[in-house]
Amino acid sequence: MIRTDLRNIAIIAHVDHGKTTLVDGMLKQSGTFRENQQVATCVMDSGDLERERGITILAKNTSIHYGGVKINIIDTPGHADFSGEVERVLKMVNGVVLLVDAAEGPMPQTRFVVEKALSLGLKIIIVVNKIDRPDARLDEVADEVLELLLDLDATDEQLASPILYCSGKKGTATTDYHIEGVDLKPLFDTILNYIPAPEGDADGELQLLVSAISYDDYVGRIGIGRIERGRVDMAKEVVVCDYHSGISPFKSKIVNLFQIEGLKRVPVENAYVGDIVCFSGIDNITIGNTICSPAKIEPVPFVKIGEPTIEMNFLVNDSPFAGKEGKYVTSRHLRDRLFRELKKDVSLRVYQTDSPDTFKVCGRGEMHLSILIETMRREGYEFSVSTPKVIFKTIDGEKCEPMERLYIDVPADCVGPVMERMGLRKGELLNMNPVGSRIRLEFKVPARGLFGFKNEFLTDTKGEGVMNQLFDGYAPYKGPIQRRYTGSLVAYETGEAATYGLFNAQERGQLFITPQTMVYEGMVVGMSPKNEDIRVNVCKRKHVTNMRAAGSDEALRLNTPRRFSLEEALEFLGDDEMLEVTPQNIRIRKVILSGEQRMKLAYGKKDN
Repeated sequence: MIRTDLRNIAIIAHVDHGKTTLVDGMLKQSGTFRENQQVATCVMDSGDLERERGITILAKNTSIHYGGVKINIIDTPGHADFSGEVERVLKMVNGVVLLVDAAEGPMPQTRFVVEKALSLGLKIIIVVNKIDRPDARLDEVADEVLELLLDLDATDEQLASPILYCSGKKGTATTDYHIEGVDLKPLFDTILNYIPAPEGDADGELQLLVSAISYDDYVGRIGIGRIERGRVDMAKEVVVCDYHSGISPFKSKIVNLFQIEGLKRVPVENAYVGDIVCFSGIDNITIGNTICSPAKIEPVPFVKIGEPTIEMNFLVNDSPFAGKEGKYVTSRHLRDRLFRELKKDVSLRVYQTDSPDTFKVCGRGEMHLSILIETMRREGYEFSVSTPKVIFKTIDGEKCEPMERLYIDVPADCVGPVMERMGLRKGELLNMNPVGSRIRLEFKVPARGLFGFKNEFLTDTKGEGVMNQLFDGYAPYKGPIQRRYTGSLVAYETGEAATYGLFNAQERGQLFITPQTMVYEGMVVGMSPKNEDIRVNVCKRKHVTNMRAAGSDEALRLNTPRRFSLEEALEFLGDDEMLEVTPQNIRIRKVILSGEQRMKLAYGKKDN
């Protein structure tokens, strides 16, 4: 059976190339919204974190109707840390719309998602987006995409993919950029004509691969996937099995069945081969499971998701302020929340350690883990996290470490400082090309060499530099890399920070806190330019006497403190530091809070 009334596509691209904005235009022009309906920008980015950061974190499904055909659309993340989302949802579609920025051209994540699409044999529609940018390079970018396809060993049919020129913001598309587009009709037509319709055995026994999971407070876990064979009926008995994990097949029943219409889930009684459906009623359903008919139990192979490269320890908070700001503070709460995250994030790994209060969490990158940390603190969790570290492997008896392919775009006069930084971080220059007045550099650098690099990079390039990275496999260990070249200002005692104490402390370095901030011994309150820690008494107050002196009544002026975001705080952490995370604050602290114990440990190491 060929479903001529249906198309399944995914929108793939590098981060910030306009995927979600283009989906906005497709929804509006297909009549999904009423004419007078107020619709938010980037309507598919429904999460608070997605709206705040302007990025897509979770792949999301929507659908439109055009020319009597239903088009299921999956909006995918563009950031490399969430590439696991892209890998699994591509199993649900028959073709992809590849977006490329008209000025930036193919970027690292573009290469990654195209490689995945080609390996699955998907049809590709190339869309050069943001053609209204003043620095657009339309012909060059189109050629660069074709070069990328050649480099990835695309077939002749894939090399002949149609190219369209779009402005997602204006909602226009054209096959010839010399002719200004009016609407997105050329894109809709190309999807119908070029992307193949789903096909399969409509009369066969049910086979449905679960590619995504969501959760609803009323109905529980919701599985999302495409029907590979047969039909699915509500309230009918099914068998759950898995191709890779080796779980024993078990019987269950689908209680609720939905299809996606626009931005809503619409209840249906049944669905057929090729349909993307959502269903509930199976409590322990997970990504990669196959829903089969009891008459024929045949699991579908699931795409192998890339392994994590970064690990951190999540610990129960044991600071002097523990339990004062969080709602969920115990190891049981922390364990349940982390293992619940595993059910919907296939790129994450969580392991229990020898300590009941410590859990090792492995992810695809710092942003991947920082999104989890931020989500948990907003839900009311209070905990501590250790310094991020890379995951080493032993390959053929040799210690190996994860490597990153780093792409840097900087003004020509900033190349020197960037090259110097990369040399200190064991980076190897692979390519260097001029692009207008800027220089594009390509490095191969150890993943641990990029910890804390972003802030230095933005400072060196005066905020004008752009950097992107992509995992490039494992390579032999490159030797020691100094993580940080600055020290910390560490609070001497527990109490409330006073202006007098901060005024004296700011001569030692840059402060992170303001007066009246509660601190405790061992908490990091600032950064020292020297490569050593300095204990400062920020709680010290000026002694009051009955003697007057010239200048004693002058106001003490404090420098503006530096405020860290969560990612910046994780990058700043030293090897002997941790991050205390609560719903109200993030605090950098020493692992050993007592100054005396830290000194004894330091002297003990020197003696040895």
